[in-house]
Amino acid sequence: MKNLLFAPFLGSASLAISSFLLFATFDVAPAHATEFITGEQQLSVKEKRAGEAYYRQDMKWMIFQAEVADDNPFYQIFLKNIDSGAVQQVSPGQGKTTCAWVHPSQEKVLFSSTHEDAGAKAKMLAEIERRKSGERQSYAWDYDEFYDIYETDFSGNNIRNLTKTLGYDAEASWSPDGKLIAFASNRRAYVDKLTDDEAALFKANPSSMIDIYIMDADGSNVKRLTDTTTYDGGPFFSPDGKRIVWRRFTESGREAEIFTMNIDGTDQKQITRLNAMSWAPFYHPSGKYIIFATNLHGHRNFELYIVDVDGEKAPVRATDKEGFDGLPVFTPDGNHITWTSDRTPEKKGLLFHGKWNHQKALESLGMK
Repeated sequence: MKNLLFAPFLGSASLAISSFLLFATFDVAPAHATEFITGEQQLSVKEKRAGEAYYRQDMKWMIFQAEVADDNPFYQIFLKNIDSGAVQQVSPGQGKTTCAWVHPSQEKVLFSSTHEDAGAKAKMLAEIERRKSGERQSYAWDYDEFYDIYETDFSGNNIRNLTKTLGYDAEASWSPDGKLIAFASNRRAYVDKLTDDEAALFKANPSSMIDIYIMDADGSNVKRLTDTTTYDGGPFFSPDGKRIVWRRFTESGREAEIFTMNIDGTDQKQITRLNAMSWAPFYHPSGKYIIFATNLHGHRNFELYIVDVDGEKAPVRATDKEGFDGLPVFTPDGNHITWTSDRTPEKKGLLFHGKWNHQKALESLGMK
């Protein structure tokens, strides 16, 4: 979950980065945002808050996170049968969870959880008491070092820890063939020897050590793909499984840009240059463009934008409503979109869904 300042789902080489300075910063392209999404409907209703939904390849299942129980103020993971509408919890119910995914072909789900943290229950109670007190605080993701990545079956049984490493392990997704998992982690701050400067930086900002990793689906052969002192996170595979899209924060943590790379970490390419908080990128199934969220129009006004996969076109705006619109995902057929928004009277984050105009997207980007 995949974010530093606003949403919870929300960290290479210096030569490659310096080469980006040769490119001019793009302005955004004009477009009528209402033309992209039609038939908008609110998917989640009963949850206190809900978000970050993803679909299995056959579009029969949707996984998402939601706060439901009174005795746990943190998200848990739920699986929805699209045909019947039946929803079942697949996470253990204790501690925090985030960043779920459905296996492309098997009846398995992936998510991060802190339920094995000995202090999980105490943290739940402390958060409940904080809310009862009426204390208000700006949203901030805590990068809990007890987050590990788990897989389990559709009933929430046979749960298995795939990472088993101290440090924030989260934001995971399977590759389209189910053989690989990309994820974000700051484990090196806990298992490697840091320089004095790195240790000081990590103490001040735990997200500074978060990089993109890849591993086999069984948790083996872990490989680090990025190497920065800023937050690289939110990785997703391209539809053909050959590349990964993610977002990289600036040192200040107030801005982020969209990047892509090969799954071995080579050819890291900056896609956006908006000098804003641009994050939560996701490929359209056509493989021709990427959708993402950005606060280009104001700190509290996140909107959805699309950009071509090579970052050669000016990004185009796809939503136009005050508040938060983020964490977009396309259905596997590319015809619909689901995203998280606070466009409710209570201004709480819930899931929304609508028909996506793929042809309009291509035309707006000057593509066929």
